[in-house]
Amino acid sequence: MTFEANIKLEDSKPVVLVIDDSQDVHRLLKARLRSEELTLISAVGGAEGLITAGTAKPAIILLDLDMPGMDGFEVLRSLKDSSDTAQIPVIVLSALASPQDKVTAFDLGAVDYITKPFDLTELRVRVRSALKMHALLQMLSQRAKIDGLTGLWNRAYFDDRWREEVARAARHDRPLTVAVMDVDHFKSINDTFGHPAGDAVLMGLGKLVQRSCRASDIPCRYGGEEFVLIMPDTTPEDAATLCERLRQGLMDIQWPRHPERTVTMSVGLAGAESACAMDPGAWVEAADRNLYAAKKGGRNRVVWTSVGPAKLVRAAS
Repeated sequence: MTFEANIKLEDSKPVVLVIDDSQDVHRLLKARLRSEELTLISAVGGAEGLITAGTAKPAIILLDLDMPGMDGFEVLRSLKDSSDTAQIPVIVLSALASPQDKVTAFDLGAVDYITKPFDLTELRVRVRSALKMHALLQMLSQRAKIDGLTGLWNRAYFDDRWREEVARAARHDRPLTVAVMDVDHFKSINDTFGHPAGDAVLMGLGKLVQRSCRASDIPCRYGGEEFVLIMPDTTPEDAATLCERLRQGLMDIQWPRHPERTVTMSVGLAGAESACAMDPGAWVEAADRNLYAAKKGGRNRVVWTSVGPAKLVRAAS
């Protein structure tokens, strides 16, 4: 689809999806919205629009109601029934002008309703307003899922994202690994040097993880001195190599509040090399058991296992 190339070229602009069976409407909107700070993509039918919405994740959707095959009401209902697209604001652009049509559209989740033929200046203003509201809601949603101390994703984000990544790996038969990391003897750092020193360690580890991870990795603060790292498309063995670098990198940091004190961490990993039907919670528990094994084995080490149908393999560093 051509929208993929457009998004890559203009990925800093919000994406607006137009679902309408009229090519004239697509040409008109493309010409008249050219000066706006947005990337316009098109679908000429309801079924195509649903596929495009799920793939492109647009900021807003402009939706016609009177379309052959799957009409706009059915498209709107399907958009709001899917967790992937339910939060996308939908502006209806339709020649259907009866009060009942408008009420039905709003009941199904539309945020605005513009009757054709529409005034283009009014359309621009309403699109801008919807985009601003979407950006604000995205910002608020993101901030609610960011840990205030480290700047990493928080536990709530991890819980949602981990379930998604487990389902995605199973669906596409891809490897996936999760790591649970815990700062060794963290309580003694707080007790000996004070809580500001402990906070500095957590922030330092957060920066180390952000700096060392790949773009596809998802680092989160799990709670207290525990961190988790989701590594999509990564076998447990490769993930262990990455975590070993993190472990060594933490050891190499010299802390201003206690330069004589080396800080270490223990890491437990659990991963699958291919599709795995393991429950997301049980998967994290497997990583947690490996973390416990690392602690029991002397701390400052990485312990990993493969989960799923393959035979368990364990290694420690």
